[in-house]
Amino acid sequence: MNGGDRVAEVLQSYGVRFLFTLCGGHISPILAGAQARGIRVVDVRHEVNAVFAADAVARLTGVPGVAAVTAGPGLTNTITAVKNAQMAQSPLVILGGATATLLKGRGSLQDIDQLALMRPHVKGMLACKTVRSLATAVDEAMRLALEGIPGPVFVECPVDLLYGQDLIRQWYADATPKGKSLSARAQRTYIQFHLDRVFKGADEPAPAPRPPTVEDAPADAVQKAIAALKGAQKPVLIVGSGAMLEPAAAQALAEAVASIGAPVYLTGMARGLLGAHSGVQLRHNRRKALKEADVVLVAGNPFDFRLDYGRQIGSKATLIAVNRSAEDLRKNRKPDLAVHADPGRFLRQVAAGLGGPSPAWAPWLEARRAADAGRDAEIAGQGEAQTEFVNPLAICQAVERSMADDSILVADGGDFVATASYIMKPRGPLSWLDPGVFGTLGVGAGFALGAKLVRPDAEVWVIWGDGSFGYGLAEYDTFARHGIAVIGVIGTDASWMQIARDQVDLLGSSVGTDLARTAYHQAAAGLGAVGIEVREPGQIEAAVAEAKAAAAAGRPVVLNVQIGRTDFRKGSLSM
Repeated sequence: MNGGDRVAEVLQSYGVRFLFTLCGGHISPILAGAQARGIRVVDVRHEVNAVFAADAVARLTGVPGVAAVTAGPGLTNTITAVKNAQMAQSPLVILGGATATLLKGRGSLQDIDQLALMRPHVKGMLACKTVRSLATAVDEAMRLALEGIPGPVFVECPVDLLYGQDLIRQWYADATPKGKSLSARAQRTYIQFHLDRVFKGADEPAPAPRPPTVEDAPADAVQKAIAALKGAQKPVLIVGSGAMLEPAAAQALAEAVASIGAPVYLTGMARGLLGAHSGVQLRHNRRKALKEADVVLVAGNPFDFRLDYGRQIGSKATLIAVNRSAEDLRKNRKPDLAVHADPGRFLRQVAAGLGGPSPAWAPWLEARRAADAGRDAEIAGQGEAQTEFVNPLAICQAVERSMADDSILVADGGDFVATASYIMKPRGPLSWLDPGVFGTLGVGAGFALGAKLVRPDAEVWVIWGDGSFGYGLAEYDTFARHGIAVIGVIGTDASWMQIARDQVDLLGSSVGTDLARTAYHQAAAGLGAVGIEVREPGQIEAAVAEAKAAAAAGRPVVLNVQIGRTDFRKGSLSM
């Protein structure tokens, strides 16, 4: 086996099913080795989407997502996606090609200090120096990506460790001086010594997979949380992405949260945990509920801008926080009970000991449900308002009515996507993908690619703003080539509206925010997709039905919806 085979062998042993890449000579043996072992190699049009796709796979399966990229610019192109994964606590392994071991720092093609580049954005780094170390490094990376707080790990794989020994020795021989001078003989001797060291033990067996262990929460913390909930009159649960770090336990977590029976708001990857019609899940008026609550349990969500740095929670409430990250537990707001543990496991333990909801919670839950129903009715009415082209709420409502029960929603955008989040209801656990706290635009194509590969029979809907779609258009070529039948819905308002809303009011200028009503559907059709445009309300139902039918037949789709401008999200700037 060559070094690329050894890398692929370890990936296979950990159950890796997909390897995302954009090809390069530095990494070709890894790709060929993966293909030979039945790992599906999926090539994209930009390396950032290889990492986004790997991120989606990791979130939906719990197996670290893997991307292989070539040296230099291949690696630099991944940085945004790697940082996004780090902040979202997604377990990834990035395999980066590198120049030959003897050429580092000598001006070879695409040779940069890759470790310095990656260090701030990853959980760990491993630089391979021998063929034997490739397998141990990849094994360590797979384990480290999942251990504790999950995150991305970088493995640097020099090109002369990946190709076959005979070929590498011949490459060096061809580049070595042939004369009898002392200098030439010394160089040949040194290179021979170096190669003997590089290939020593190259055929040693790879280590066996070592899955990490996750411990239960401390029993005393669980009992304190149970006691607080039993004594509450107005409890609220916040369940965030940090509770979803064990995807295999998502259904058990859903049952636990439902059995606790307290009003619950779901954020990030936890959206959809309770399905579309839960009796305890709330979607609106969260700020008011948190201000009035007497016990708030925040599981897997830091006190960052999404919770107004903890200020949304009333000062008199008993605050319970649980997180795998000790730093996130106390950042910006000190809880009354801080539990350093896996949030999903903690909630399952609490549910097991609580024995169901308290009857005292019923009036509180009913009041919150009534407030939610009132807001839903208000939004439904706003969707009937006349606008230029199509009311954005109306297209979101049409998609919501039409989505299959197995649908996965991918959110990539600002104003239009945030509007959709008020209306579209994820159908079940692990059915919602958004970037997370980094707020990254451009995740849509990669996330959709990974999601559709993991669940090929599911409907995968990507909700795009026309600004964010610019990041993903080229990947419709990837979708078409690989038979990835996703449905992209673009809300085209010819603006970076999330920014324009406040910029125009505050500064009197739309500079930098103006776009055009571009025929994105035609551009996607040129890349092999089915392109559909909607310009007026009467076209919505037929267009959505056509999109669903095309995707069911195996074709990727772009539904380009020309939308009007509304005041639905006026004042949406986040800090």
